[in-house]
Parts: sequence; structure tokens; C-alpha cells
Amino acid sequence: MTVRAVEPFHVVFVCTGNICRSPMADVVLRSSADSAGLGARVASTSAGTGDWHVGERADQRTLDALERRGYDGTKHRARQFTQADFARNDLVVALDRSHERILRGWAHSEADEDKIALLMSFDSSARTLDVPDPYYAGPGMFDEVLGMIESASRALYRQIEPAIRPSDSHR
Repeated sequence: MTVRAVEPFHVVFVCTGNICRSPMADVVLRSSADSAGLGARVASTSAGTGDWHVGERADQRTLDALERRGYDGTKHRARQFTQADFARNDLVVALDRSHERILRGWAHSEADEDKIALLMSFDSSARTLDVPDPYYAGPGMFDEVLGMIESASRALYRQIEPAIRPSDSHR
């Protein structure tokens, strides 16, 4: 009997410059999958709508906030979202409604549009659909934003987890 390879579920998180919010969401989702032993079944990444920070590490305040909560964001390098991201990913997650509008404008098909979701829409306890941009704020705001992202990313993971969990017949 051969065990067939299962293609991972691909997710891309999108914010403005890809140095604050979307790297946080990527790291948190991967951590959830890794903790459940399903890291190989989730392929996540992040991107920005703009190209200002392409190639840069995450903002130091992002890295510090992640580290304070036990995450490692040091491997991140910023990149800009491209049309190919629609084809490569099963889900395109916007961090706020401005990103969602931009992504919908870039979508070339109904299939592309159907992949777009707001991160906070996965969190039933969320009081807003937008994750605020902490870039012009202090470290406390980065911690607050990370808390929002953790809650919503974990809710997203709980939603996709049944689909990525291997069935008993394939173990």
C-alpha cells in the first residue's frame, strides 16, 4: 500500500509593507500547525500590497513582540504580493479592509476573489474587521496587535484543521 502525498493548504497573509502585521499572522498560523503536528500540511507566507520594504526583515518591534510571546520571526523577509500569489494559494488573508479592497481590485477572476478573506472575520469575538497598523505606534501597540492576530489566526487554524488532518486510513 502506498501513502499518497498530500499537498499542503497554502495561505498568504497580506498587509501594507509586509513588516508588521502579516509576518505576525504567518508566524502564528505556522506555530498553531506545528504545535498540532500538522506543520507539513500548512504552507503559509506573507506579502505586502506595497514594495517599500521588499527584502527587509520584519520591523524590530514586530520581532520583539513575537519574541515576548515565544515566536521566532527572524527568518522573515518582506516581499510584495503578486498575481502569481492567487494561483499559489488556497486562501489570501487581508489584515484590514483597505488590503481587501486592493486585493479584490487585483483579482483577475471570480476564483481569485473567492480566495480573499479578512483575518478578523475568522474570530467571532472580534470587535472590528481591521487589524490596526502599529507602525507609527509604540511597542505596546505591537503587543496589542499581536494579541488580535493570535486570536484570529488560531480561529482560522481551527477552521482549516479538519481539512488538513490526515484521515485514519492514510496514517
